Amino acid sequence: MARKLRVQYPGAIYHVMNRGDHREPIFKDDADRERFLATLGEACVKTGWQVHAYCLMANHFHLVIETPNANLVAGMKWLLGTYTSRFNRRHKVFGHLFSGRYKSLIVDGSGNGYLRTVCDYVHLNPARARLLKPEQRLREYRWSSWPEYLKPPGKRPAWLRVERLLGEQRIPADSAAGRRRLEEVLEARRGAEDRNDYKPIRRGWFFGEKALKEELLAQVGAQAGGWHYGEELRESAEAKAERIVAEELKRQGWEEKALPERRKGDQFKVRLASRLREETTVSLKWIARRLQMGTRGHLQHLLYWQNRKKPHRTKPKGKT
Repeated sequence: MARKLRVQYPGAIYHVMNRGDHREPIFKDDADRERFLATLGEACVKTGWQVHAYCLMANHFHLVIETPNANLVAGMKWLLGTYTSRFNRRHKVFGHLFSGRYKSLIVDGSGNGYLRTVCDYVHLNPARARLLKPEQRLREYRWSSWPEYLKPPGKRPAWLRVERLLGEQRIPADSAAGRRRLEEVLEARRGAEDRNDYKPIRRGWFFGEKALKEELLAQVGAQAGGWHYGEELRESAEAKAERIVAEELKRQGWEEKALPERRKGDQFKVRLASRLREETTVSLKWIARRLQMGTRGHLQHLLYWQNRKKPHRTKPKGKT
């Protein structure tokens, strides 16, 4: 099976999550959690990563990491492999610890609230999983970066970067007063949490502004070739198809509203559909819907007869 494409570039921010194999625990006790955080710290030294948030649950973890050197894949390979070896050695077991490949969501770090939303999602996990009683504050969950945020700078891990989240929360200084305000904001968010805000984080591959997404889609299209799959590649193909549609409409002198007004079998539509089939990987269903050409089956019929009309090359006489 083809492997999912990883988009990497200098300064990228990712929300990374992975679960235990068959949803089994990846932390059996606090010593395992300490070991994972120590291994994460080593990974940061090796790769230059900066961690914006983390949360360790029983059978999975969440990380929000920034990669100044475009090395997510190499770093995650080392982190997961090293922790698995240490876990297996300590517990005298062998085999896979994690379930398949990790999930990574690209997060727009432009300062428009995307990083804040993702970090809030990570820090609110213990409350969402009911690991805290309603009267307990989020800081009481030890295995999250949230208690570290509320400590003075000198008492935090060197690899934990807090200033970007403080900035997105409009908190001017990493002071005692600033940290109190930070805690008030997240506790209030906890009480008014809307899970619909997190759908793009749970299901998507990108969370941010459209302009950056289009740049990344172009990068995906250049890298993908024929051996990758997933939502990134599908969206890249659709972006290319949309450019072709716009180009052909302009050449024909049509406005967008002409597509539903023209008949389904209009020759221009058929030629455009044929070009989309030749130059992109979008589906017949997508083309039929986009060009207002009826059902997938009807479009397939039109393209069949279009191809029948094309002249076939014949071999010159006397040659084989």
